Amino acid sequence: MAESRENWGSKIGLILAMAGNAVGLGNFWRFPYVAASNGGGAFMIPYFFALIVIGIPLMLVEWSIGRYGGKFGHGTMGPIMYVQAKQAMAPKKALIVGSLAGMIAFGVTLLVNSYYNHLIGWSLGYAFNSLTGGYMDMNVSTGDFFVKYITSPVNLIFWIITLLLLARAVTKGLEKGIESWAKLMMPTLYVFGIILAIRAVTLGSPVNPDWSAMAGLNFIWNPDFSSLSWKSAIAAAGQIFFTLSLGMGIVVNYASYLKPEEDIITSSVSMISLNEFAEVILGGTAVIPIAYAFLGPEGITKSIGLAYIALPNVFRTMAGGGIFGAIWFLLLFFAGITSAIAMYNYLVALLQEDAGMDRKKASLVVLIGYLIVGIPVCAEPILTKTADLMYFSEVDNWIGNYLLIVLGLIEIVVVGWCVKDSALEEMNKGGLWKVPKWYFRLFHQFLTPITIITFLLFFTIDYAKAGNFNLIPAYAVGTGLEMWALAGRMVVIGVLICGFIQSYKSIKKKYAKDLDGKVPV
Repeated sequence: MAESRENWGSKIGLILAMAGNAVGLGNFWRFPYVAASNGGGAFMIPYFFALIVIGIPLMLVEWSIGRYGGKFGHGTMGPIMYVQAKQAMAPKKALIVGSLAGMIAFGVTLLVNSYYNHLIGWSLGYAFNSLTGGYMDMNVSTGDFFVKYITSPVNLIFWIITLLLLARAVTKGLEKGIESWAKLMMPTLYVFGIILAIRAVTLGSPVNPDWSAMAGLNFIWNPDFSSLSWKSAIAAAGQIFFTLSLGMGIVVNYASYLKPEEDIITSSVSMISLNEFAEVILGGTAVIPIAYAFLGPEGITKSIGLAYIALPNVFRTMAGGGIFGAIWFLLLFFAGITSAIAMYNYLVALLQEDAGMDRKKASLVVLIGYLIVGIPVCAEPILTKTADLMYFSEVDNWIGNYLLIVLGLIEIVVVGWCVKDSALEEMNKGGLWKVPKWYFRLFHQFLTPITIITFLLFFTIDYAKAGNFNLIPAYAVGTGLEMWALAGRMVVIGVLICGFIQSYKSIKKKYAKDLDGKVPV
């Protein structure tokens, strides 16, 4: 066993921090447009199927392997998957498994957070603009305002404020930093969500009588079975991974700070419940009815445009729109920053364990890294915003979607097919509730891995048809920005290679005796 590590200070702090880890921008801007773009109510059928068959079993796995790895002093994915896999396979095979898992988690926490932090900064800036009337001028379109805002120095200021808040929270440690912030931000987030949901369901449509808020609710809860398709099923599986932060390494990281006998069954179920309440009840009830009432069924299928262009256009025509706009964007800010804290903490843990840094120094290094990577994205003279979107698309396509499912598959195969009953015993350790053996057999060893493999297969086919495996992705061809898309792809590949090497060397250094007693030079 390894040296003593930090632990969570309280059960409620742990659950709120874990919920904050999962509840993010994806609950409030990604879920509404993904659901609307994939048939509304029809989307909810594969969504709940994926939640039950993939989300809950895989969440139990991530809590379990995180707590197990924490006993050995590990908080990052590579070493954690190594000690897990080593129970059932030769050390050299476990080394490869751990290195692949660590590679993906490294890519997620470094690259996804590099653009995610900008969205959080936008949300804080838009909250400020809601209260000061920044986008309320009816003579300027909200689209033009958005372009002007993200290319202005003010955007850079709010982004830097976001990074400083992240650094502050993580530097203070688990109990005084991450946990304290979760106790403040998560209840506030739910209050804001409830306020918006109440306002949403009382709206009529000033545009079209058929576009009432209740019609919006009917759209999301009344399934049209003719809209069911593999496309909606694939989107649902991707949303479950994204919304629950599965396949990212950050749930595993937080779980590594648990005490060895701490109950993970109750805590993981509580975390999932809080996340689904935020996404399905608040996200579905607040955002979709408001957008539907003012924009109609087509208006709610937009991506970033829904949050930062379409809804501001709604708020400036709504009574009390400035206040409700501020509530909406603060909701996004609180949701985003609690998830970003988890990704930030993962990189800090990596520097603590592999470079021997203390938490304060590691947090400062991560802050400097994000500033170096992010300032060019904010600087219009250096990169055009269209070029930025090419980079964002590459990162989101591969790191924010595809590879999350790959890492989830690695986890479930190692636990369900390799470690088997020992994994079930570890999962149930200290639990008020126990995972029954039949559940483990049915889900962890059969339905969950088979379903993930099936979704990954169709995901791969879908990506191939869309031209995402081409050297120059199909969406970039003919735009004049092909080289920017290629550059974004090279960045993703480069970071993944670095992540593999880092995890490989980290495991070999820590477990040299297992691996033939040779320590790499």
